[in-house]
Amino acid sequence: MRPPKHLRSGTKKWFRSVQENYILEEHHHKLLTLAAEAWDRCQEAREAIETHGLTYQDRFDAPKSRPEVAIERDSRIAFARLIRELDLDCGTPEELDRPPALRSNRR
Repeated sequence: MRPPKHLRSGTKKWFRSVQENYILEEHHHKLLTLAAEAWDRCQEAREAIETHGLTYQDRFDAPKSRPEVAIERDSRIAFARLIRELDLDCGTPEELDRPPALRSNRR
């Protein structure tokens, strides 16, 4: 399965490396796509925060958190949960004789 075209180039590279180093079934590919999209969304929010700052002044001149702060937070959480769901932290490929099976695929 090819990485979705809308992903950033670095994210596409990561997507391919996961596919090469892990045994994935069809539903895992969907989770991997969601994780990659969450990562890209987090990076987009981070760039907006760097440009515009963490806060803005509302009409009463009170500081308010920019929407991108919540987007970054939510995307980080989603990414971390999807990585955990995919069980990608089971060891490095160099430690294994073959690509690791996901915990749900282990017998």
